[in-house]
Amino acid sequence: MKKNYSNIRKFTVFVLSAFTLLSCNNFEEINTNPDDPTSVSASLLATNVILRVTKFAGRDGKSLIADNALPKYVGYANEGQMDQQYNKIGSSDFGGMTILPNIEKMIEYAEGSVMEDSYRGLGAYAKAYTFFRLTMEMGDIPYSEAGKGAQGVYKVKYDTQESVLKGILDELQAADQYFAKGRTFEGDPTPYKGDPVKWRKAVNSFALKVLMTIGKKESVGGINVKSRFAEIVSAGNILDGSTGFLGLEYSSQNKHPLSGTNDLFTSRTVISSLLIDNLKKLNDRRIYYFAEPAGAQIAAGKTKSDLEAYVGVDVEIEYAVMNSGHSNNLYSLLNKRYLQEEATEPLRIVSHAEQQLILAEAVLKGWISGDAKSYYESGVKSALADVMKVNKNYAQDMPIDQAYIDGYFTGEAAFKTTLQEQLQQIWMQRYILQFMQDAETSFFEYRRNGYPVFPINAATSLNENNKNGLPMRWLYPGSETTYNRENLIEALNRQYDGYDEINKIMWILK
Repeated sequence: MKKNYSNIRKFTVFVLSAFTLLSCNNFEEINTNPDDPTSVSASLLATNVILRVTKFAGRDGKSLIADNALPKYVGYANEGQMDQQYNKIGSSDFGGMTILPNIEKMIEYAEGSVMEDSYRGLGAYAKAYTFFRLTMEMGDIPYSEAGKGAQGVYKVKYDTQESVLKGILDELQAADQYFAKGRTFEGDPTPYKGDPVKWRKAVNSFALKVLMTIGKKESVGGINVKSRFAEIVSAGNILDGSTGFLGLEYSSQNKHPLSGTNDLFTSRTVISSLLIDNLKKLNDRRIYYFAEPAGAQIAAGKTKSDLEAYVGVDVEIEYAVMNSGHSNNLYSLLNKRYLQEEATEPLRIVSHAEQQLILAEAVLKGWISGDAKSYYESGVKSALADVMKVNKNYAQDMPIDQAYIDGYFTGEAAFKTTLQEQLQQIWMQRYILQFMQDAETSFFEYRRNGYPVFPINAATSLNENNKNGLPMRWLYPGSETTYNRENLIEALNRQYDGYDEINKIMWILK
């Protein structure tokens, strides 16, 4: 091919001229695309931080089923018996701690801006939430030295659970104060859209949950649990009926973990008799939103709106027996909305319904003054109103409406007269509330109060060292044995007689 040397010479002159021009100016400035971000901003980091503490953290839909199997919501009749259903759990991990550098950078980039206080509040809450979950799973954990790899701290010490919890309560108090001074901030994917007033209320609501969860202890690191609880309630900056929830809406971009999995494992998820039978006792229409009628009952002539068409499984029976019962359509399956809808009900991390039930318990325990019955009814109404927003096409012709909510408190749902019965009502409503939401909270609650009574069968239990009991904790990450052995051994000796085992009792439960 004949080349056009005249054009080549012209191009060479152009290139040399361009390099001359660049040598006299800021190369990076000229080379920057004004439409592309050149650095990570506080708002982008805030989005990441919020998603880390509000988005479902499991790997996939199967992990959501496993989460619900441990506290006896569901049974699993597919690939083989699920460990969690039969009281076996393994190790947790410290991966949540990787949020710390993002929190630090978010605050660094926000310094001097009008939104700085809000970002500091967000950072304090996110740290508190992350470490609360970790310590509740394992006990003593790295805290004061966590996230200091950049400073050369690679083998971090384990702080006592008491000192970790004190730090968590201090962080939540600081978050309250920051949000009190805060401005609306950018990068918030939750329904709060960066509103510091709503965030402040959610932070304080979460603090009440933490305090109730550790309520067996009179004080934590010098903080009186009962007094701190009462101070937060007295200040009045907690969730009200109009504040909504802290969490995430599901959407086509953020699909429900079970969405589209109907032909995989989830279509064989059966609902437990523990959940089904208690919903029946309460004449609770949430049963129609949680479950499908048992096929054998429909074949026998019952309608999908008939409570008796819903049959749960004893999740502790032998797997082969349960699997056979499923094959014969004896049990109610998971409601199809979870499998078919991209955006069924949102994931609520902090909710008005749970807060009100916690307040009802606090009144009964003498932590605060007030009317326990009013708090109980307020919490249940809020929970029912949340379910009422779900697509009514999946309500088996028995939708929840306002008239039903207003008339709910009759029979078993009416507030009882004895203290123990009242507490059990509150605990049962919190249990129902967390179905397909934050099932780990139900595990923590069972550990705290032993209610509802979970079915446990020594003949089928995979909990080798306690066939008649549920595990009490997760194991420490296996990597700690290799990379942080000395600190791990010290923590095990201090808490668990030197033995990392799932039935060991952590400090808050003693």
